[in-house]
Amino acid sequence: MRQEFSDLAEFSDILQGLPAPDEGARQAAHARDAQLTKPPGSLGRLEELAAWYCAWRGDPRASITAPQTIVFAGNHGVTVQGVSAFPPEVTAQMVANFKAGGAAVNQLAETVGARMDVHALRLDQPVNDITQGPAMTEVELVEALQIGWQAVDKKADLLVVGEMGIGNTTSAAAIALAVFGGTAQEWTGRGTGVDGDALAHKAEVVTRAVEANKACKNNGLETLRCLGGRELAAMAGAMVRARVLRIPLILDGFICGAAAACLDAAQPGALDHAVAGHVSAEVAHPKLLERLGKEPILSLGMRLGEGSGGTLAVGILKAALACHSGMASFAEAGVSDR
Repeated sequence: MRQEFSDLAEFSDILQGLPAPDEGARQAAHARDAQLTKPPGSLGRLEELAAWYCAWRGDPRASITAPQTIVFAGNHGVTVQGVSAFPPEVTAQMVANFKAGGAAVNQLAETVGARMDVHALRLDQPVNDITQGPAMTEVELVEALQIGWQAVDKKADLLVVGEMGIGNTTSAAAIALAVFGGTAQEWTGRGTGVDGDALAHKAEVVTRAVEANKACKNNGLETLRCLGGRELAAMAGAMVRARVLRIPLILDGFICGAAAACLDAAQPGALDHAVAGHVSAEVAHPKLLERLGKEPILSLGMRLGEGSGGTLAVGILKAALACHSGMASFAEAGVSDR
């Protein structure tokens, strides 16, 4: 299948022909699990995660040795509507912090042994204010998708994508409203910490944004173009590249989930290679995961973004594979299984 694309039509073609998991490897993984020195099902969801991972890697005794976390950063024109507690300049300041190794996600990536990369996407050129029309042109969307696509290390065996961008919870809420329906109040959360009248104003901005771009509602990629941002599009590009390379994916929080929802709307099943790393404290994230059919691995009240929850979940997935692939069978250990 295609290993690159130059326009949105070619990217859509890739979505139409995504590879499937290796069912032979999945069945072999289940068979191995049944022979390990433990009662059946005693490791709970770790067993399910291990078999899922093995199927995507095509190896019934797989292990994780090269995880990658990528943080994409972008700025949003909708911040002129007063939707954030922090100014847009914080995006660039946090990118510098990521590159210096000073952010939470840096510590988490180091802890779980993940390579971490940071990509800032035209921070001096925020996407357009979505209350006035589309965030991006098709050319801008394709450029951001390509940056995400090219950011994935072909040698990685697990991927986490995260983001940084003042104003992007407003963008994510607008995407969720456009894709799933309901009301803006259901999808709009505190983000950087807005509350009270400021939160009500943010929900009203989300409503106006979707109304200004109502033609995009039935098209996942158009929703991403009209209501997203460069960092959301880059995450989407990386997610699809991971699928093409059969690299399992861990989704992060609400904003990452909104980018993923655009892919799922464009091509049902596009997220079959993905699990939800955690459920965040952002109010709409549980509902978004439910709509995507993703059960979170962790629930720790986090709402930082930047790939932090997804990266923390790498440790759980590594543990699942360590048990699955490293444990002895009953025969190997000389233990009776009856």
